[in-house]
Amino acid sequence: MTACTAATCAPSGARVVLVSPYELGRQPFNLAQPSAWFGRADIAVACVDLSQQKLDPATFAHAEYVAIYLGMHTATRIAAAALPKIRALAPRARIAAFGLYAPVNAAWLKGLGVEAIFGGESEPDLLAWVQSGIPPSDTVVRRSKIDFLLPDRSALPPLARYAKLILADGTQKITGFAEASRGCKHLCRHCPVVPVYEGKFRIVPVETVIADIAQQVVVGAAHISFGDPDFLNGPTHALKVAEALHARFPDLTWDATIKVEHLLNHAELLPRLKQCGLLFIVTAVESVDDAILDRLAKGHAHADFETVLAHCRALGIALAPTFVPFTPWTTLAGYRELLATLLKLHLVEAVPPVQLAIRLLVPQGSYLLHLADFAARVGAFDEAMLGYPWQADDPWVDALQRDIMAWVVDAEKAALPRADVFAGLWARTHAALGEAAPPLEPAQFGEAIPHHSEPWYCCAEPTETQLASF
Repeated sequence: MTACTAATCAPSGARVVLVSPYELGRQPFNLAQPSAWFGRADIAVACVDLSQQKLDPATFAHAEYVAIYLGMHTATRIAAAALPKIRALAPRARIAAFGLYAPVNAAWLKGLGVEAIFGGESEPDLLAWVQSGIPPSDTVVRRSKIDFLLPDRSALPPLARYAKLILADGTQKITGFAEASRGCKHLCRHCPVVPVYEGKFRIVPVETVIADIAQQVVVGAAHISFGDPDFLNGPTHALKVAEALHARFPDLTWDATIKVEHLLNHAELLPRLKQCGLLFIVTAVESVDDAILDRLAKGHAHADFETVLAHCRALGIALAPTFVPFTPWTTLAGYRELLATLLKLHLVEAVPPVQLAIRLLVPQGSYLLHLADFAARVGAFDEAMLGYPWQADDPWVDALQRDIMAWVVDAEKAALPRADVFAGLWARTHAALGEAAPPLEPAQFGEAIPHHSEPWYCCAEPTETQLASF
């Protein structure tokens, strides 16, 4: 938690207060974009980022409307804890929620006193709600095109407060955060984007993206992280963005999230993206078990992951895989295989340890519930966890996940190196199997790659520290 308060980073006397509970250490585009819409309509707006700021009474003293951005599960859980405090600070304000997790949790949010629920391209509907003073009779999910404006980041905390890029040698760079598109054209069953966008995606005009990046470079950004669910949903658009970025800022590096499937199908684009400053790619591998990948509808097999890893390495592009290692179908032997695969591929240093502790979340609206056998095995929706509870076929798997999560949290508090944390995972996994852990050699861990200082994951449950942080 920084010393910054909402009052020091945003104007007082605002009619509208936009709140972001948490967004992976990023300066939130999804406050800056609606802020621009309100600004164009001459409506005073303040922005509060609870990952960086405290709830300040001065910011809410004159608020008539409060809109909370729920872009991920962690943010929604934090919002649930923050809502009573917001209501106490602004008892006469009317409250809305928008973002991926707002429409799927509409009934629950209404029960908490939220009067308006928006999803998709929410900016026109947020503005209409404030201008008319009339809440919509039902949840509004807009998937049609809108005019993206230059994001107004002036009311947000300084960029330097947010997650940094950490290079392999430990050097840090201030990182800007941009979006070249919203939504996704894919239907991965566990993804929170799918229930809202249903296979649609919308591009932000190239000139708007570059202008947004330019205003962040002015305040110190030396690297840009694209927050698109998948940068190559529109490969032609993505290449135009990359080339325009490189032409304007030839020394600027950047990263993006891209599916394994797209890295295969658009492999010919990667050399050009590298030339345009692409430093590393985050890719949602999720599992090394083909049966689990099929259940998640990921669109790739384990062999595809190894193929794209080799290709990226040959080009000098670092690959940062993400995982959902604990699912209802995970076995102890399967988890051991995941760890062994990271050793075989020399990826230990490329994977934040928390990635190896995550348990699959099943939020309201999840397409996993379309699997009849899966829907039959989950419990009733749990409003406390905002998800459907499940148990692994083997109770020892659930016990191992709890043990590993506790170890990772303690190890990160102690700032242990990734190799040391992995060694703890390796030992615990083999102990759960009743086996002696084979010795580990430093050469198996691979080289450190560039990464962000914020290691969290969009679909993970929040920690107690995150829930208490605001």
